[in-house]
Amino acid sequence: MDCYTANWNPLGDSAFYRKYELYSMDWDLKEELRDCLVAAAPYGGPIALLRNPWRKEKPASARPVLEIYSASGVPLASLLWKSGPVVSLGWSAEEELLCVQEDGVVLVYGLHGDFRRHFSMGNEVLQNRVLDARIFHTEFGSGVAILTGAHRFTLSANVGDLKLRRMPEVPGLQSAPSCWTTVCQDRVAHILLAVGPDLYLLDHAACSAVTPPGLAPGVSSFLQMAVSFTYRHLALFTDTGYIWMGTASLKEKLCEFNCNIRAPPKQMVWCSRPRSKERAVVVAWERRLMVVGDAPESIQFVLDEDSYLVPELDGVRVFSRSTHEFLHEVPVASEEIFKIASMAPGALLLEAQKEYEKESQKADEYLREIQELGQLPQAVQQCIEAAGHEHWPDMQKSLLRAASFGKCFLDRFPPDSFVRMCQDLRVLNAVRDYHIGIPLTYSQYKQLTIQVLLDRLVLRRLYPLAIQICEYLRLPEVQGVSRILAHWACYKVQQKDVSDEDVARAINQKLGDTPGVSYSDIAARAYGCGRTELAIKLLEYEPRSGEQVPLLLKMKRSKLALSKAIESGDTDLVFTVLLHLKNELNRGDFFMTLRNQPVALSLYRQFCKHQELETLKDLYNQDDNHQELGSFHIRASYAAEERIEGRVAALQTAADAFYKAKNEFAAKATEDQMRLLRLQRRLEDELGGRFLDLSLHDTVTTLILSGQNKRAEQLARDFRIPDKRLWWLKLTALADLEDWEELEKFSKSKKSPIGYLPFVEICMKQHNKYEAKKYASRVGPEQKVKALLLVGDMAQAADVAIEHRNEAEMSLVLSHCTGATDGATADKIQRARAQAQKK
Repeated sequence: MDCYTANWNPLGDSAFYRKYELYSMDWDLKEELRDCLVAAAPYGGPIALLRNPWRKEKPASARPVLEIYSASGVPLASLLWKSGPVVSLGWSAEEELLCVQEDGVVLVYGLHGDFRRHFSMGNEVLQNRVLDARIFHTEFGSGVAILTGAHRFTLSANVGDLKLRRMPEVPGLQSAPSCWTTVCQDRVAHILLAVGPDLYLLDHAACSAVTPPGLAPGVSSFLQMAVSFTYRHLALFTDTGYIWMGTASLKEKLCEFNCNIRAPPKQMVWCSRPRSKERAVVVAWERRLMVVGDAPESIQFVLDEDSYLVPELDGVRVFSRSTHEFLHEVPVASEEIFKIASMAPGALLLEAQKEYEKESQKADEYLREIQELGQLPQAVQQCIEAAGHEHWPDMQKSLLRAASFGKCFLDRFPPDSFVRMCQDLRVLNAVRDYHIGIPLTYSQYKQLTIQVLLDRLVLRRLYPLAIQICEYLRLPEVQGVSRILAHWACYKVQQKDVSDEDVARAINQKLGDTPGVSYSDIAARAYGCGRTELAIKLLEYEPRSGEQVPLLLKMKRSKLALSKAIESGDTDLVFTVLLHLKNELNRGDFFMTLRNQPVALSLYRQFCKHQELETLKDLYNQDDNHQELGSFHIRASYAAEERIEGRVAALQTAADAFYKAKNEFAAKATEDQMRLLRLQRRLEDELGGRFLDLSLHDTVTTLILSGQNKRAEQLARDFRIPDKRLWWLKLTALADLEDWEELEKFSKSKKSPIGYLPFVEICMKQHNKYEAKKYASRVGPEQKVKALLLVGDMAQAADVAIEHRNEAEMSLVLSHCTGATDGATADKIQRARAQAQKK
């Protein structure tokens, strides 16, 4: 245990710091780090190097090479830089490399050197050139801040949603600031810069002078500044050799340290962890590394070669040509267990487990001591927590064995934390492997989340490992295996050395019907890579037509899209394709396409009936569909044309079409309608009133109501209206007029073809019983009872029913008998019934 703490360095009385090796770097660097632009992503991310040929003291002999390595030094990409001079490199939160050029253009590359996109920081930056740049991270995404040759700042807080902000001018600024950085306060990015002994804070509205509280006197310049990983704290290095540390808001001072070195450092970064005991700053010079905090002494390390610092959530990564190390504050659980002469419960439990493996009775003594103090649960939890913070698997196993040993003596210790830690450590050890090269700590892993870690493995094309992790952690398929397989398929379609048939078959064999996988997304990627035929083959495996059709349209395979839409049975989808085809093809080709698809043609006709009538007429003409063409002209005669001549002409065209369709009935009916329209116009001219667009029956009725009986009869003869229908029309019209005298004359004009019961019914409907009785006597025997009941003559109705000896009629009369008034009539019918039964 003493050897284990040999690399622990105390910083004050409350904290220890240790530096251990993550990897031995085997990368073959052709240049020193000092001659390169360097960018390393946080959370164990990749490293990008670009030899800087634009330095004035070292003229370029050849084009530089942009190289990307994993954190373990495994090459990921290498490409010859053919663009303009680069001022700064940086990684986005999505592990995209941002290369800021001198002209203000930012080029974005993927992890494997694939060009993604580019954007400009504005015309002002282009005109004044870029002096310096910073890539920073906020809760909104990754941002870029630019210092131009005019000593003005421009920034965008999120390169994914580019919105440029030109920061206010600093009064009297004639040269570049000695140092500057971005500070995020209240969810807004600010610029903090130093000009001589003065500090200025730039926000979107104003430039404010700020003063660090408690700063040692005599400062004439600030040489370096650093913001903590969480943007909560700020460190300033002055030309007097003092390092001031405080809150990023510059309202509170934490401490100040005199390092007795006035040379400006190469780098200065914060080194702290969540719930840190001692917040510290790491300062690097050419051959010296210093850790300072709120303590009179510092921790110093000798650097054997050029090194680069990468701030992390819970420490600092330090890499050079040969090694990659991690410097951090020793976590509390590890400190309590491994500190020399520690009597913490976790330390005793670890010793007890080791003695148990030696089959020594001391194991029982240590265990009893912990149990007597009632600290066994705490001891187990300490060992579990410490295991998470250890980098080496052997020490992890030792601590977890101790925790497992202690659990055996507890009745109700929940196993969740132990099981979860075992799972997390197995995942962490897998990604820390040299060939993977993602040296995440437990704290970083929890902050990053498993989903983001899987995304980063996918970005590195480590699909088998990502799938193994998903299966090991039993993640839902949609979030885990399915998603990764989809990414693998999207990568697979980019392999242009494999035939389309082989790629499609391999993808289908691997994916099958895996839930959550969209073949249309994979096909879209294939199409984006210029492999249209492969995209079509992949779409054959897509079960959802709604996903197939839009991509087929995008690929200009409209006829295939139409077939797929029809097969789906989704009319909205068919209409979408039809409208696309209509805009894409000329009119003739479009109609020919429809003729080959009867379902689509029928749906398009329905659409045209409501939206495009002229197109509908063209369709009927092309198909020689005279029947529908005739119907179309009839609708058109009523829909748009107001002049009678135009309407008659449209009807004539319809009649001709019906004759061509050999539909003589429709043709004759259309001709009759034309005659009726002309007659109605003549009636309007001669009699006034409105006759146009009335039906034939309504025209006759209107004439009768107007007293034009002879005209009505003539119209009936002209249009061969049957007598029965004419009598009904005249009867109804005269009753509505209450012209009872004319009605009586009409009834006597000749024998009624409809009988006289309708006269009774109409009169009663007009509440005229007197007139109704006149016609009741003329009703034939078979309807006599019904007529007498209508006029309320119950007694006579009963007599007629008895006389007819009709059971149905007698039952009908009985059903109309009510109360005492009709009692005698009811008795009479009952007696007649009884007599009939006796016979």
